[in-house]
Amino acid sequence: MDISLSDKRNGAQIEPISVHGILWLQTHFESEHWESLANGLVKIPTKDAQMLRKDALNAGLNVNFINSLSHLDKI
Repeated sequence: MDISLSDKRNGAQIEPISVHGILWLQTHFESEHWESLANGLVKIPTKDAQMLRKDALNAGLNVNFINSLSHLDKI
């Protein structure tokens, strides 16, 4: 896996997993955001994350998109 996207309440968190993922993200974001990206500290709107995922897959990267999870109370 090169990039992990985790859907959160207020957007999708981007976490690069491999060097390929980091390098690819650097071509899509301004240099002022690279350190935050490398440390998994960036969230973007879920709709944008879905487009980013599609673009990364088309570029040959392995991307994991984790939809938000919620626990249900037992009845």
